[in-house]
Parts: sequence; C-alpha cells; structure tokens
Amino acid sequence: MLLTLGRIVVLGMKIKTNTPVAKKAREGVMEFLLMNHPLDCPICDQGGECDLQDQSMAFGADRGRFTEMKRSVVDKNLGPLVKTVMTRCIQCTRCVRFATEVAGVQDLGMLGRGSGEEIGTYVGKLMTSELSGNVIDICPVGALTSKPFAFKARNWELKGTETIDVTDAVGSNIRVDSRGPEVMRIVPRLNEDINEEWISDKTRFCYDGLKRQRLNDPMIRGPDGRFKAVTWQDALAVVAEVLHQVKREEIAGVAGKLSDAESMMALKDFVNKMGSDKVFCEGNGPNPPADLRSNYLMNTSIAGLEKADVFLLVGTQPRVEAAMVNARIRKTVRATQAKVAYIGPPTDFNYDHEHLGTGPQTLVEIVEGRHPFCSTLQSAKNPVIIAGAGLFEREDQDALFTIIQSIANKFNVIRPDWNGLNVLLLHAAQAAALDLGLVANPIESIKSAKFLYLMGADDVSLDKVPDDAFVVYQGHHGDKAVYRANVILPSSAFSEKEGSYENTEGCTQWTIPAVPTVGDARDDWKIIRALSEVAGAQLPYDSLLAVRERISMVAPNLVHVDEREPCTISSEVKPPVKQQVSFTPFKTVVENFYMTDAITRASKIMAQCSATLLKK
Repeated sequence: MLLTLGRIVVLGMKIKTNTPVAKKAREGVMEFLLMNHPLDCPICDQGGECDLQDQSMAFGADRGRFTEMKRSVVDKNLGPLVKTVMTRCIQCTRCVRFATEVAGVQDLGMLGRGSGEEIGTYVGKLMTSELSGNVIDICPVGALTSKPFAFKARNWELKGTETIDVTDAVGSNIRVDSRGPEVMRIVPRLNEDINEEWISDKTRFCYDGLKRQRLNDPMIRGPDGRFKAVTWQDALAVVAEVLHQVKREEIAGVAGKLSDAESMMALKDFVNKMGSDKVFCEGNGPNPPADLRSNYLMNTSIAGLEKADVFLLVGTQPRVEAAMVNARIRKTVRATQAKVAYIGPPTDFNYDHEHLGTGPQTLVEIVEGRHPFCSTLQSAKNPVIIAGAGLFEREDQDALFTIIQSIANKFNVIRPDWNGLNVLLLHAAQAAALDLGLVANPIESIKSAKFLYLMGADDVSLDKVPDDAFVVYQGHHGDKAVYRANVILPSSAFSEKEGSYENTEGCTQWTIPAVPTVGDARDDWKIIRALSEVAGAQLPYDSLLAVRERISMVAPNLVHVDEREPCTISSEVKPPVKQQVSFTPFKTVVENFYMTDAITRASKIMAQCSATLLKK
C-alpha cells in the first residue's frame, strides 16, 4: 500500500469507469453545466463541432431536473471578428486565459460573483489583438463564434483542404473549408514547429478577398485607355510581338510577394532565355544578401526561439510582421523570463521589453562595447538577434548587416551548437526568390525597362518606369499595378493552385488547391510556359513535376517538402564592406497589419478591421 498525494493507492487496484455510480456522477456534473445553457443547438454556429454537445451526448442524461428560469447575459461587442452569445457561456475561462497568456492583452476577464458571474471586457473596449480569432477555436460552446461566418454554412457541408497561409513569411498551417467554388472559412492546423495551434486574424479572416476584385479574362488596353477582354491566344500574341520589338537588356521581370517557387523559376528562365538577367522579387531590396542562406533566414528556427534567454530585435516589429513568431517570443518570455531589447521606432509589444534606440547609432555603441546592454548579451547563454527584412530596403544595408554580424561574433551569438543570428522575412515569396537567384537591382531594372513583366507585383514602385514602357500584369486581383498595365493575364490565387513556398526559417511547404480557378485564369507557371512558346523561346518543361526537377538543379532544398534545410554557419567569409552606416532611424515597415497584399486589400472584413481596430 502506498500513500500518494494524500490518497491511498493499493498496488494492483482496478479502477472502473462504467459503473452505475461513475455514470451517475458524470451525469450530475453535466446537469450542472447545462443548468443555464440554452437549447440553441439548432441555430448555433457551433453545432456539429461543439465540445459541450459531444460531451453531453457521450456522458449526459436524457433529461435534466432543473426547472428554474435560465440565466440571461447581455452580449459583448468584441469587434468585427468575434460574435458573442454570452448566454451560452459556461464560464470555463479558456478565452480569458488565452487573451492573458497567449495574446498578451488584458481585454477579457471574469466579472461579478455567484449567479451574476459573467465573462466580458472590463471597460467595454474591443478585443484589440492580432490573434483574437483563436478564441473561436478554444471556446467549447457557441458563446464565441466567427462573426463573418455566422449563419453561412454548417461544418458538415464543407470540404476541408489542408494547405498553408501566404499572407506573411511564417507559412502557418491552415485548413481551408470550402463549399462548391467558394472559400467559406479558414481555420488552423496543428504544427508545433511553426504556428502551434494558432493563426493570426489576417490569416483567418482574409478569405473573402479571394472572391472580390478578381481578374477573370485576359485583357488588352485599347487606344482609348479602356481594357477589352480577349482570348488567351490574342493576349499572348500581343505580348510576344512587343517582346521582339525591344532590346534584350530592356526586358525586366518582377515577382510579387505571393509568388510560388515554380512560377518564379519559370519567370527567371523565361527572362533569361530572352537575353536579360533583370529579374527580382519585390521586398528584397537593391542588393539582398543572397550569397549564403544563413544571411537571410531564421537560423534559430521558429521553435528554436524557445531556447533563447535574450532577444535583440533590430528594425523589426514581429507583432505586425509575423504574428506567430511574436507569439513564440512572448511564450518564451513568459516561460523563462527571457529579456527582450528592441531597436526601432516606438511600438506596442505585448510583453516586457527595453527600447534601446531608434536607429543604427545604438548598434554602433553595442559593437564598440559602450552600451549598457552589452553586459546582458555577454552573460546570455543563448542570445538571439532578429533583424527585420525591412533593412533590405535601406541603402546602407550591407554596412548594417556587417555591424550585426560583428555583434553576433563578439557576444557568442554564433557557435557550433547555436546560431542565434536571424532575419525575419516579410513575404511568402522572399526566401524562395533568394534561393532561386532573383536578385537583380530593382531600381536599375525598372529605369531601363521598355518591357516590364509584373507577376503579381503590386507593391513595387512604378514611378520610374519609362512612359513608353510596355507593362504586362499577371495576377489574380485588380490591385495597384493594374492601372499601369497594357496587358492583363489572369492567374490563380494560392487557394486554387499547387505551389511550393519556403517560409522564413527555410522550411518548404506546399499549397493544395481547395477551390477551382476563377473565370479563365491559369496557374502562373503555365502562363509563362505558354508565352515562351508563342515568343519562340520555349521553356523545357510541360508539367509541375518537370518544373520542380528544374528547381532541384538550382535550389535542391525547395523540393524537400516539410523539411527545414539547415544553413551553413558563416562568420568570417563575408568580404569587407566599404559602405558607410547612415544614422537615419529605422522605419515602420508594416503600416497596416490587416492590409499587406492584394488579397487582404480586397477583403471587406480586413477593411472593417482597419477602420475599427486601428482607430486612435
């Protein structure tokens, strides 16, 4: 006989869970849970995937003994994303714990006592967190549901497709639920190495942008400035004719931030075959550090951040640039009391941090050993430096990364057993573009271009494009760059095609088509392949498998799906940099978290979030 935690445990004892006593006890507990819970199952959006419903069916009785009036609670306004029916709430406090511990906002709490106890916001404010939608998943009843999805569909009507998110560089694992040709909702999939079981609000709610402002047919701008729908043959013939009228050094191609690896490989091969090497990806700057993969990836890995004890964030605001990376940093800070220091414009983090400065001057002081934070770095066991990809756009980026590398070498950030020097990328296409060699200078390429091929590139500056340049826009939304285009070629969105994406830590993942393409749209690489044949420079692949075989020759890591290819640790191989550091303060790269690409800018839900949650 053993005494364990105040209980007597007999060796060899048998515990029975199906006796009448155990069954009656479970039914009694369920009766108390359902005492004030309304019979809303027929009209509740949680019906069919409700935890309380499942438990009641498995362990509850077929009737209850409470005859009193059920309690009624006023609904709370949490914002444009989360719908509340607080009468259904069973006070499990999961949402309160999530908001406090994971999201890092003190917006939800338990109010009142006894029978008047209820969950709400303390001062009637909205839930202003970039992770607020996750309370929908963790609510075991229908008290918190998706406001945009309310009364749109039942879960048994939906087809679930496991794919990945492309609204940032994290590559969160998601499930796209669709009904027929329409995406109805997006929910997270479990991946402990990347996004755990959470996703950001932008990932979860941007799906309505997939059906708005879509490009359906190939179009050519006429002499009157208006677009006219034409056939694919006519559109490709016009583009091919112009291609043969310009010099080869006047051809340039730009890959957009949502481009997959296959389309970027096809674009690079096509432009190269036409005699030009001016191909780049938007967001990678004029001279990206593409010689070594360790210079532009998160070498620690997202999950590896949990081993760090000191964070130095340089020119990056992970809360709006990569919400799931920020959640991982917060988790580490809560679990191990890790210290966080930040260099950049003042911002609101949801964990304790020390603001060291706004520009490179602080970095110079640290590398010279004159800053008080040096002692913290010196005593750290596993220090981590995270540089923002926004530094790629600065003219002094080479000098900046040299200083950051020097800090890493000086304070033992890079060791054989630990590489804490990281770059946090902004866009889904950036890592694969650098692996594939899309590194031309954007300013020089655009200035000299008489033929500019924009593949979903909406945020590249077109101010310096010559007035007589011929611009081809290939994309899925009528966004910014359409207004400058001469020819429009409609392509598939990420939810409609199979493509490879490499996230910020160097892990390659695939998107899987969840819905059919819109109108007469085609996959990006197929459009370029067809154009190459019409232009007389046919590319040597006709299938997705053949394109991936071509990719394996250039960047073999991009064909190893769901694997994170380790980087070579390099600390002394960079050539000396003669560039001078500019002491201009770092800028905020993401001005509006909810609108960062063509899909989110077309989303009505994201527009509501911008108008409501970003109000000052």
